[in-house]
Amino acid sequence: MKKILLFGMAVTMLTVYSCSTVPLSGRNRLSFINESEMQTAAAQSYTALLKDPGTKVLNNTEAARVKRIGQKIANAVTQYMNANGYAEQIQGFKWEFNLIESPEINAWCMPGGKVAVYTGILPVTKDDAGLATVMGHEIAHAVAKHSSERASKATLAEGVGGLLGAATAGKSAGTQQILNQVYGIGAQTAYLLPNSRTQELEADHLGLIFMSMAGYNPSNAVSFWQRMATASASSSKPPEFLSTHPADATRIAQIQKDLPEAQRYLNSTTGKPVK
Repeated sequence: MKKILLFGMAVTMLTVYSCSTVPLSGRNRLSFINESEMQTAAAQSYTALLKDPGTKVLNNTEAARVKRIGQKIANAVTQYMNANGYAEQIQGFKWEFNLIESPEINAWCMPGGKVAVYTGILPVTKDDAGLATVMGHEIAHAVAKHSSERASKATLAEGVGGLLGAATAGKSAGTQQILNQVYGIGAQTAYLLPNSRTQELEADHLGLIFMSMAGYNPSNAVSFWQRMATASASSSKPPEFLSTHPADATRIAQIQKDLPEAQRYLNSTTGKPVK
């Protein structure tokens, strides 16, 4: 029992003292994973992917467009972070943008600024503003260090799960199994999944401002996500409370609420609102 109590105290202290603030949103995030190590691992994985014989990295007009838009958003991010006292949070970022041939409707940004866009999403983005919406959103995930936060949350959940196992060690095997299953479901629905949905909406918020600073009207994000909802309508989706992503209607409604703020950053050259 003493070991369980000490472990519980350690978990509480770790949670309290391992928080940092997300730029723009001001939300406190749990972060005790080494960001430098995350960036190094991400860069290695990114390089390995690009060199994989099964990966076709394009070097055409569309690829040049991805690089151009990505760099404009990266410049806006750097400008904002420097102007608002967050420069250390993108320390070590080495931006890289590549277009990969794949029918998958997807794009992502690894810790440290390693971005990939799949050709399958281009018909949905349609134009530069649509592509800026996607890239701004994915870049925002990296800027907000969502990968580190998810890893920290998962590590903490695993530790609490171990604590539960120790606390039920004297109970029957059937009771232990039921409690562990209930904890597993509870950790997902009440802790990990809501955190992921919060991150998605936060990435939308930050992405709107970054694309706006880069010169792309953020109002275009609404039509992009409407097209995205249509493109994914044929797929089977879990209920929102069991999903890592917010429902399409939830996302679009929140973006519409965030637009007035984002519009104030349109073409900002100072990292501050211009209107």
